[in-house]
Parts: sequence; structure tokens; C-alpha cells
Amino acid sequence: MTERSPMLPADRSRSAVLASAFARGAIAAGLGLGSLAVLVVVLWIISPYPDSGPGGALHVAAGLWLLAHGAELVRSDTLGGHPAPVATVPLLLVILPVWLVHRAARDSAESDEDPSGEHSAIGAFCAVSAGYLLVAMAAAAYAQGGWLPAERTSLAFPLAVVVTGAAAAGVWAAHGHPLGPLLAWAPLAVQEAAARARFRDAAETALRAATAGVVVLLGGGALLVAVALVWHAGPTQESFLALSGHWAGRVAVLLLALALVPNAAMWGAAYGLGPGFALGTASTVTPLAFTGRPALPDFPLLHAVPAQGPGTMANWAAVAVPVAAGLAVARFTAQGAAPVRGERRGAWRFGVTALVAMLAAMGCGAGAAVLAAASGGPLGTGALAEFGPVWWLVGPAALAWTALIGVPAALLLRAWRLRENPWRWRRDLAADLAEAPAGKRAVGKTGTPTEERAAKEERRRARAVSGRHEPEEGAAEPYEFLSADPWHEDGARKARWASLRKVSGGLMADVPADRDTASWPGPVPGPEADPGPKADPGTGPGPDHRADPGPAPGPVPTKDSGPGPREGPAPAPAPEADLDPVLAPGAEAEPGPRPGPGPAPDPAPGTLPDLGPAPETGPVPEPGPTPETGPVPTKHSAPGPVPRTGSTP
Repeated sequence: MTERSPMLPADRSRSAVLASAFARGAIAAGLGLGSLAVLVVVLWIISPYPDSGPGGALHVAAGLWLLAHGAELVRSDTLGGHPAPVATVPLLLVILPVWLVHRAARDSAESDEDPSGEHSAIGAFCAVSAGYLLVAMAAAAYAQGGWLPAERTSLAFPLAVVVTGAAAAGVWAAHGHPLGPLLAWAPLAVQEAAARARFRDAAETALRAATAGVVVLLGGGALLVAVALVWHAGPTQESFLALSGHWAGRVAVLLLALALVPNAAMWGAAYGLGPGFALGTASTVTPLAFTGRPALPDFPLLHAVPAQGPGTMANWAAVAVPVAAGLAVARFTAQGAAPVRGERRGAWRFGVTALVAMLAAMGCGAGAAVLAAASGGPLGTGALAEFGPVWWLVGPAALAWTALIGVPAALLLRAWRLRENPWRWRRDLAADLAEAPAGKRAVGKTGTPTEERAAKEERRRARAVSGRHEPEEGAAEPYEFLSADPWHEDGARKARWASLRKVSGGLMADVPADRDTASWPGPVPGPEADPGPKADPGTGPGPDHRADPGPAPGPVPTKDSGPGPREGPAPAPAPEADLDPVLAPGAEAEPGPRPGPGPAPDPAPGTLPDLGPAPETGPVPEPGPTPETGPVPTKHSAPGPVPRTGSTP
């Protein structure tokens, strides 16, 4: 048998979680450093003329790993004997350490190792960052004994900032990218706006459009560099072969060039934006001109630089890169402003669309400035102290290009997406026909005349079998007004009638629900009895001539009295649809409370309605002596058997 291990207290479990996050950060740093160390050691092994032993290779690996985080290295073995800074960071090397620390923080925030559920995001962030930075400090201390030590101030910025930023992004991603923590210090109005779905949609659209603009800038810059390298293929090849005479050295140069490809792409984007880049303190390269005397090291990628002098039409064509970036911003913004083509419901207004496009342009400018600052840096002292794009010029240039092109283009694309297409119904009809089953398509639309006649004949046979007639050509098909549900079936009608009779307390007549209604509104014969002497039809008034004099009718039969003789036809019963709880003529009432006043029966066809007793406000003209009569039924009294005048009760 096995037994469950006892649960740790909350304090101990929280400490265990923080220790696990700390270990994750240290392991992430070790993986990045170990990967780069393996690559450097392999290159040292295959090198025919190694300058130092394995210790020197490990020192170089530690320095390169710190350089991948943005730290500035110091090269001490220069020709002049003065240390020279190396701060140009190969951007491709930055991807691995940033991804490792981001993943460590995300996994620590998502881990279920905290049984009490009190896992703190801030604790995971601090623990992962501390573990990673501890390894970074150890690597910096180890690199101090080599020929590429790290400058101490650069360990705080940008190395620590890069690590903590990646860790914070990992924790934020683990919690679903919430906007609340980011806007905790914002004004209350901004926080209330952020709670709305439309605000979140606009923010996501602006971020997506800004990212698209930065990506297009990098892609366009990479295309410019590739075209320039092909244009200067001869000098580029000579430089590559001259740097090393052995294949191992050429592999190292090729790997370094690949690591610097993102830098070259950003340089090309800066060139297309207009500010260009610096090749030393006395030289600037822009589409308009290449001025000054450049301080160019012998490296293959630097041979993509255009020739000195004023720019030509080929150089001016580089402005297509920011134009494409502005159009990308406009396209993504218009997609968010009008998600459905031709549908104005849910679309943004012009002002909102312009505002989102402007925010996207600002984001694109900020991203371009950050990448420009990271892609350049000093390569030495003196003339090489400035090398690469100037970020405070590249950022505003990217903002201006994307705003001037992106905002108007976004408005135009929004209007284009919301236009009413007069031929849209054809595409919708074609799509409906393509999606509809083959048996439900209109035969006249897609079938041949033979198939149409066959289909009509088949429908005619089906109607003949079901008892329905085929409508004439061009005539409308009959509409069935009666419902097919069981409400109108005989069983349901009988059940309804029995339920109403039961609820009425026995006051309703026991009339079958399926009686023939063809004889309505004729009289219903009463029970068989001796009709007695009949009045002369020529002299005696009819049953409906209530104004004529006659003897008073007999008393109203009660529950205990049997059905007496009746003369003449009884009043017509109410139709079956009028479910009034009254007794049928001649039916015996069951025990129960006497019904309240009800509506008076309708007069027979061809007679005057009974208007009831005359009001007391004035005399009522009488045609003759008024016989003594019983209580006159009003519209609130229950109807009873009305005998003919002149009959004996």
C-alpha cells in the first residue's frame, strides 16, 4: 500500500515555489551561456591556428554571451595599446537569451506547484530575474580575466533591463495579457475606458498595425541590403575570402555575418527613412548623398554601402520602404475599423479610425527607434566612436512617414471596405448555390430542360399520392392555414372539453366534442315528451315575438325537477368554439354551485334581439296588456328553457 505524502504548510510551499522559480532563471541563463560556449569551443577546435587554449575560448564565449544582452565589451589588445569599446550587438544573438528568460518566467507563473493557490506573480518575476542575473554576474566576473571583459556600468543598463523586461513579459503572458496591471498608475478615465471592449479592440488593432509597420520596415531594409550585396558581389566576395584563408575561419566569418543580418536590415530601413546611418564621426550615408570620409572595416556586409557622392534615382527608390510601412499600418487599421466588408454596423467612425492609425504610427516610430539604437554602437575610439543609425533621428522619421501615409490611407481603405457593391448579390448567390445541397437547388437555374420536365413530373406524382393537386403553371401554390400540430385532432378537443366541464363544477353540458356542426345554428331538439297542444301558427305568436301578450311562463325547472314538456324548438346552442360554461337545453344540472350571471343567448335568425327591461327613466310604450311573466333573463343570468306563449306549465 502507498500513502499520500503530507502536505507542506503554506509558508513552506510558497518558499518551494519561489525556489523553483529561482532555479528556472538560473537554468535558463546556463542554457544560453552553454549553447554559445559549445559553438565557440567547436570553432576553436577546428581552427588550424588557435591563439590560446580552451580557457581563452571560454572567456570569449562569456564575453559574447554578455554582449548578446546589450553589455558593452572592452577590447584591450589593440594596436595602439588603448582599450577600445565594442558595443555593436549582433541582434540575432539576442533572440536566444530573451526567449529563454521569457519562457522561464512564464512557466514559473503557470506552474501548479503552489497547493495553497497563493502563487504571486511578483514573486515569480523577482525569483526568475534574480536567478538569471546571478549567473550573469558570475559570467561577467569570469570574463574579466579574458581579452573581452564587460564594462561594469553596462551590466546595469542595458543587461539588467533586458532580463527584467523579458521576465515581466513572460509573467504577463502567463496571466493572459491583462491590461489592468499596465494601467494601474493611469488616470481613472483611462482605466474606465480600458474596461470597454471597443477600447481593447482599438488597442489591439493599433499594436498589430504598429508591429506590421516595423516588420515591413525590417523586411524592406533587408531587401535593400540584399540588392546592394548582389550589385557589389565582386567586392563582397573578395572581402570574405581575404579575412581568412582557411575554411574554419571562413565559417566563423559567415556565422558572424549571419548574426549581423538583422542589424543590416535596420540600417537599410534607416537609409530608406531618410536619416541614414553613420560610418564614423565624419561620414553619413543617406539617399540624397554619401558625404565624408568613412572609417570602414574590411567586412563583407559593409560592401553594400553605396558609392560616395550625391544620390541617384536608384538611391531615391529606397523611399519605397517607408511608403510600404505606412500602407501596412493603414491596411491593418482599416481591417479593425471595418471588420466586415459592406457592413456599417460595428464600424468605427472617421475620428476613431484616424486616432488608431496615429497611435499605430507612434508605435511604429518607437519600435524603429529602439531597433536603431540596438543595431548600432561604437566599434572603437576616435572615428569609430559612432557607427550605425542615430535612433533619435530614425524614430521621428518613421513616425512622420507612417502618419502622413497611414492615416489618410486608413481612412480611404475604411471607406472602400464600407462601400456598397452593386454586384455583391451575384457572389452571395453563387456562394449559396455552392453551399446548398444538390437536391435543394432550383432546377430551372442549374438543370437542363429535360431534367426540369422530369422534376415537374416527379413532383406531380408525389402530390397525387398525397392527395394534393399540382398548381397551374405560373399560379401560386395554395397556402395551408391549418396547423399540423395535434391541437385540432379529435382526441385533443375531447380532452379540452372534458377539462373545461370538470373545472366548471358540473355546470357545463355533456356535449360531445366531435358533434356535427353542419346543422348550426338550427334548433336542437329537447328530450322526448308530450308536446301538448300547439298554438295556432296563424294566430299565436312565434317564440321570438316576445312583445306579444301571452300567458306567463311556468317556473324555471330546478335540480330536483325533471325535464317537463317543451313546446316548439329550443334556442340554438352556442357553437363549439364558444366554450361558455352553461347548461344545454334539457340537460340535468349536476350538484354544485349555481353559475353566476352569464351572457344572454343570441336571438334566432330573422328576429329582433331581446333588449331586456326598459330603463326606469321614462315610460315604455306597450303594444297591449302585459302578461305576468317570470323573471326576465338578463345578459348576466343563466339561460333556461323558454316555453312558447300560450303553453301550460
